[in-house]
Amino acid sequence: MTTSPRKIIIDTDPGQDDAVAILLALASPEDVEVLAITAVAGNVPLHLTQKNARIVCELAGKPDTLVFSGCHEPIKRPLVTAEHVHGKTGLDGPVMEEPTMALQAQHAVDYIIDTLRAEPTGTVTLCVLGPLTNIATAFKRAPDVVEKVQEIVLMGGAYFEVGNITPTAEFNIYVDPEAAKIVFASGVPIVMMPLDVTHKALTTAPRIDAFRAVGTRPCDMVAEWTDFFERFDIEKYGSQGAPLHDPCVIAYLIKPELFAGRHINVEIETSSDLTLGMTVADWWGVTDRKPNAMFMGDVDADGFFALLTDRISRL
Repeated sequence: MTTSPRKIIIDTDPGQDDAVAILLALASPEDVEVLAITAVAGNVPLHLTQKNARIVCELAGKPDTLVFSGCHEPIKRPLVTAEHVHGKTGLDGPVMEEPTMALQAQHAVDYIIDTLRAEPTGTVTLCVLGPLTNIATAFKRAPDVVEKVQEIVLMGGAYFEVGNITPTAEFNIYVDPEAAKIVFASGVPIVMMPLDVTHKALTTAPRIDAFRAVGTRPCDMVAEWTDFFERFDIEKYGSQGAPLHDPCVIAYLIKPELFAGRHINVEIETSSDLTLGMTVADWWGVTDRKPNAMFMGDVDADGFFALLTDRISRL
């Protein structure tokens, strides 16, 4: 029996690893139907994230993809960005041409609300690759859409791997912890790809060579992007390569069997200076708090990279 592709909205702040996730989604129409890409401020400011989203759509040969620009700052905090990882454009490494495809006029939050209201309940999955600002703003502005969401699959948080922007917080959650708190308390089914799993999906030399060997422009770009941001992670973690965080979200929708985790309670810290943005995961079930997220802890890294190379080589 064939199932129809899952309808998804990709909410993102491209970054190189976000770009790889978008390529994977656009290369997999039999599994996911990308209704739109909604940009948010995060890795770099909004004027760059919406531009980068369009650059990636054109690279994929999909210039008819709808791209919307969303929130330019977190709900109640100044924006923290990550140029130190992704470079000043967010897509540093190879020189990228300016996009020619249009940015949609509607605000991303309004698009998310309208789409969730228009589509049948439980048929749209939100794939969140950056801070949760757009999603939380939509939920606050239009509480009726919350129950319409099929699932939220997000890259964010950490528990055993603790933090990558502070000692206790992962970047996406840290940038807008208030937004994360709203989303995690919403009751929508959540699957989270924390650092615990993404740090097991490393861009080793043979894995990047496999992209280079394909010889297409999208695969060459993946290799060059990872060459660029890998330097930061190798120096920081002493690992063999850089974690490809965001593609885990799309890979999960295509091949969920690549991942394993636990359905647990995850609370977001918003009031402590020391642990702001921490995803407090009740991994051992020591509280009576109700489970609200599927917290992934393991990935078949070889299977993950095989999927990425296979799909992106189609573009």
